[in-house]
Amino acid sequence: MSRTRRTARQAALAGTALLAAALTACSGGSSGGSTAAAGQADMKNKPPMAISVNLTGTEVKAGEPVKVTLAEGKLSQVKVTDAKGGELVGQISPDGKTWTSERNASPGTEYKVEAQNADSQSANTQFKTSAADKVNKVSIFPGKNSTVGVAQPVSLVFDNPVKNKAEVEKHLKVTTSNNTEGSWGWMTDYSGKDRVDWRPKEYWKSGTDVKVQMNLNGVDSGQGGGYFVRDYNTEFKTGKDRRLLVNLDTRQMTVTEEGQTVKTIPVSAGTPGGQKASWSGKMALMSKEGTINMNSETVGLGDAYNKMVDSSMRVTWSGMYIHAAPWNEGKFGRVNASSGCVGMSTGNAAALFSLAQIGDVVEVTGGGSKGNAKLGNGYTEWNLSWDEWKAKSALAGN
Repeated sequence: MSRTRRTARQAALAGTALLAAALTACSGGSSGGSTAAAGQADMKNKPPMAISVNLTGTEVKAGEPVKVTLAEGKLSQVKVTDAKGGELVGQISPDGKTWTSERNASPGTEYKVEAQNADSQSANTQFKTSAADKVNKVSIFPGKNSTVGVAQPVSLVFDNPVKNKAEVEKHLKVTTSNNTEGSWGWMTDYSGKDRVDWRPKEYWKSGTDVKVQMNLNGVDSGQGGGYFVRDYNTEFKTGKDRRLLVNLDTRQMTVTEEGQTVKTIPVSAGTPGGQKASWSGKMALMSKEGTINMNSETVGLGDAYNKMVDSSMRVTWSGMYIHAAPWNEGKFGRVNASSGCVGMSTGNAAALFSLAQIGDVVEVTGGGSKGNAKLGNGYTEWNLSWDEWKAKSALAGN
């Protein structure tokens, strides 16, 4: 035998020995090899994995969770994704038979379902939801990354009616840096639209970080309202605990910061009695509008005035402001004679305008007012007790 043939034969025998050793090491002998072969045969004999999904087709009604059911065996994982890469997170039931998404399927969206069972078999399917006939949207206050006063609630105003208030509220979440206690409460906004606010039990602590998650995508707001087709979020911080305290009896405004008086301003508020009186109670500064045109006819007071007014800060939607009122110069600290607003000198108004921030507490006390402004007329929920406010939640008692 030549050297070349002898070398090849030796190499072949060595390779055979190595293969046998490898099989022995992996399978544990001839009986283990039979078990492995039997397992492979069992896998070949298993029927294909079969799943069913509660949503099927290309014109599926949205607004409900996705439910995946396995015909035989147990699910190990399920993934439901949309065409943009978004994923519906869900949970497998304790018996391993079903998977249900935590969120609803959104309107006008194509979804892919990928499932795997405990035997590593897989199954895929897809469906598409029909577009919403009507879409609901949300206006959010305060704005993202803003700093606001300690009386500013989270306030959501909806474009369309919200009949399914409890379902919508379940998808709203407020998280704070100091575990602030609070509650959602529903009302009709001054505009006539549905509105829900989140108010702390007490005024915010200054320096609180607040995050609001509105996981509304796919939620049905009810008859006449349509679906929400996106999520929303905002975050803000509370600034100094500043309070603008108006005493109608002394005709003085006391400005405090963190409990300390920083300024006392002579004022002239609304004329006692009738529609020209000021609102009283606890409110929040809504906006700083600067120089604006004020026309009393827009708030039902006839032709009492129509003029440009400086350093204007809104307190209610119905037209109560804090502003400069140089035409009432001789009345500051002496008599309440305005058409409902809290007026002061031009200098004091400018200084207060620079100092104040949206969401600062505005409290009006004393005689001669026309009472508390109606809920929804600005941020007036502070006039309700904590129990009264909690009762405004659609989830109260649940």
